[in-house]
Amino acid sequence: MQTTNVTIGNKQVNYYFDANFSFLENITSKNNTIIITDDNVFKSHSVKFDGWKTVVIKAGEEHKQQSTVDFIISELIRLGADRKTFIVGVGGGVVTDITGYAASVYMRGLKFGFVPTTILAMVDASIGGKNGVDVGVYKNLVGLIKQPDFLLFDYSLLQTLPQTQWVNGFAEVIKHACIKDAAMFDLLENTTLENLQKDKAALAALIERNVNIKTNVVIHDEFEQGDRKLLNYGHTLGHAIENIYELLHGHAISIGMIAAGAISEEINNFYSEDLERVKKLLAQYHLPTQMEYDKAKIWEVLKLDKKKVSNEMNFVLLNKIGDATVRAIPMTQLEQLIK
Repeated sequence: MQTTNVTIGNKQVNYYFDANFSFLENITSKNNTIIITDDNVFKSHSVKFDGWKTVVIKAGEEHKQQSTVDFIISELIRLGADRKTFIVGVGGGVVTDITGYAASVYMRGLKFGFVPTTILAMVDASIGGKNGVDVGVYKNLVGLIKQPDFLLFDYSLLQTLPQTQWVNGFAEVIKHACIKDAAMFDLLENTTLENLQKDKAALAALIERNVNIKTNVVIHDEFEQGDRKLLNYGHTLGHAIENIYELLHGHAISIGMIAAGAISEEINNFYSEDLERVKKLLAQYHLPTQMEYDKAKIWEVLKLDKKKVSNEMNFVLLNKIGDATVRAIPMTQLEQLIK
């Protein structure tokens, strides 16, 4: 196991890489901890939860709503949670997002940590302190930024991950390569998802590389005033189609990255050859690169995206692979580009 301590804002966050779930007992006491997980994770790893007080929620993005938070809070009350109780979210991005939010508002804030169980949660969702819920089809409209005390990475938890969720998570890996790491983009081009699944050391190194990319961005811009906005590459259109069409997050972001790449080509001098490389890499990792959707309906949702400021949208564009920028695009121009 490798331990890394990072400081984000005024908070120290401990990363436990290549750890075992059982190490959780060395971080927090069973007597003073409540785990929040979903029914899929609980069924797959039920033995690991023996002796822990556990709240089990329904799996799926459709349950990332305030009603689930209300259920969690009622369970925390039932289990006698007080201001000294520690909350641990064990699961994918939905679980980590909703756990951090519920812990942050219960009794005005409890300490919490995460054990991410999916590729997407390990490389993206659990990192950086964004916690919240959707409001209908509007993604992450309600929430707050508060850092966890720790992240524990047990790579063995990925063994029960369905293949669709492996693919889902690699959209965020490819996103990081597009905006921050041309060398990692090259590395991904020269291997496959299947090879990485077989090579535990290579997979662990790739996950840690992505954790470091996102962590370094967040350290310098915790509240998304500058460089952290780059992490939204592909997410503006992606979020708009994700809930309407009930797509997996990674699939929606993959479509969004292609759209953002096309807009980059249109107004930011992004080379068409590089856009083709992005398309090819996404397809190589079994992610979709095109989709028919109702542009008028998508536009109505997109207009309420959090990145909209006045009559402009802060949109992430590529300069080249490994180098991105945020550009304020007038909504009238963006509507033409989208439609």
